[in-house]
Amino acid sequence: MPASYAYLGPEGTFTEVALRTLPEAATRELIPYVSVQSALDAVRAGEAEAAFVPIENSVEGGITTTLDELVAGAPLMIYREVLLSITFALLVRPGTALSDIKTVSAHPAAQPQVRNWLKNNLPDAHWESAASNADAARLVQEGQYDAAFAGEFAAARYGLVALETGIHDAENAQTRFVLVGRPARPAAPTGADKTSVVLWQRDDHPGGLRDLLGEFATRGINLMLLQSRPTGAGIGNYCFCIDAEGHISDRRVAEALMGLKRICLQVRFLGSYPRADLKPSELDAPRLGTSDEEFVSAADWVARCQDGRF
Repeated sequence: MPASYAYLGPEGTFTEVALRTLPEAATRELIPYVSVQSALDAVRAGEAEAAFVPIENSVEGGITTTLDELVAGAPLMIYREVLLSITFALLVRPGTALSDIKTVSAHPAAQPQVRNWLKNNLPDAHWESAASNADAARLVQEGQYDAAFAGEFAAARYGLVALETGIHDAENAQTRFVLVGRPARPAAPTGADKTSVVLWQRDDHPGGLRDLLGEFATRGINLMLLQSRPTGAGIGNYCFCIDAEGHISDRRVAEALMGLKRICLQVRFLGSYPRADLKPSELDAPRLGTSDEEFVSAADWVARCQDGRF
């Protein structure tokens, strides 16, 4: 496998900035790809060791392009996550004034994060989506659009200037990025982990989602992301992308996954990996009855009952 990481390019994306915060990125060749799909396909094809892509932001939630690519196709697995605070700059060609701007461009996920700023400052500007924020900057450089929302750091790369900086509708906005590779044994638990899965129901029935969530709730597992995505099999057919606290080696998480495997049409395991937002010491103690020790004790009690030793 080549010692390279694919990422959503071109150069100058927030994705590249977040990727370079990983220590191992310094020892890999970092290769930009034009889309999330092409970056993940490079991993599936063996052209890259892993891909680094955005998966969630704190304004709009899950990034559907990435979720859909993880749901479909050959299985992939998440190994790491990175959180990056996001603020935008309005990048233009030198000499452009705010009154000159008739078209603006950025990645679709950027639009909800700058919507109010646009309404207040460029109400008549026409929005055009780009494959990434850096690609929008490139298109401005080529003269296709008047302005791009991107990181201020991308200005020099594309010969642009930042007409406005610090643009964001929501304070403390963050984007979550993940390092995705081919399936393998998950890393050892750290004590502050997250497990990601995709669930497909066997049939549509009253309380169906409650049944799925109950497998987590009865074991005291907190959910951090729940997003439905269409399966493509018709209106009303959805799968569910879920991030849950804990590691697959935790007894409560393993038992929840076994329960889901019994009742779901399909379960896709997307990995157990360290949380970027917490250290083990910052986690609350497990709810009563949900620690590994209590699961082991309960299993031992059942075994003793089966042997007539209760």
